[in-house]
Order: sequence, then C-alpha cells, then structure tokens
Amino acid sequence: MKVKTLRTRYWLIVASKDHVSKGKELGIAQACHGKDGPLKRMKTGDRVVYYSSKLVFENGSTKTNICQCFTAIGTISNQDTPYQVEMTPTFKPWRINVNYDKDSKIVNIKSMIDKLSFIENKKSWGMYFRGGFRELSEDDFNVIETEMIKQEGKF
Repeated sequence: MKVKTLRTRYWLIVASKDHVSKGKELGIAQACHGKDGPLKRMKTGDRVVYYSSKLVFENGSTKTNICQCFTAIGTISNQDTPYQVEMTPTFKPWRINVNYDKDSKIVNIKSMIDKLSFIENKKSWGMYFRGGFRELSEDDFNVIETEMIKQEGKF
C-alpha cells in the first residue's frame, strides 16, 4: 500500500501592515478580503508570509502610506480548518490559525527583488503582488525567511 505524504507548501498573502498586525495579535490569517478559497488550500505545517504594500488599508495610495515590506511569517497550526467569524452583519470573513514567528523582523522587499525567482520582471515587480494570494517556491520562501530573521526591523 502506497502512503501519501503531504509536502509543505509556501504561501504569500498581500495585506496592509495594520491588518497583518491585527492578524498576528489574534494568531490568524485572512486572505483576499476574507474569502475562504485561499485558506482551504492551506494545511497544517504549510508556511505563510505576508507582504504589505501599504501601511494602512483605508488610507489610500498616498506616498505616506507606502510600506513595501514583508511584515509577518509563520506556520499554519494543527487546527487547519478555515472558520468564519462575524465582524459586522455584512462582513463575515474566513480565517485560519497561524503560529507566527515572533523573532522575525519586517524587511523591505527592495533588497530581495533580484533574489526572488517569482518576480520575473525586476523593473515592474509590484504586479507580482496583485491578486492578494499566491503559492511560492520553497527557495523563494527561504530567501524571504532568511532576510526576515537577520534584519533589524528597519524599513
């Protein structure tokens, strides 16, 4: 009998830094404005990293709201079933539990663009974060994780 082994998968979620901070505080991840589809692809032990193009979600795209940093990294917990919560009667986002790496630091993406293989066009790198959710290669994830662990939290 063949035993199926599950491999670790690596995910990138795009969210504003203020939303990422709240998720870290709660030990949860949300993706794509609370949709369940991305979270259903995640399993226990999968790794996740957040990229934040903006500091604050509601603050528009002004120059004072630019972040462009990887802001959190963690592992999907053993309670890997997405669940729905009611934040308001009209907004009921889906979440999944994450164990965040408390020792990781925020790191600016600009120091890594040339090292990340999923960014094929290094001049128009921002387009690779549209859509809010994507799978990464293990190598790309490791590049990001290494930088987040060694940096001093400056951006």
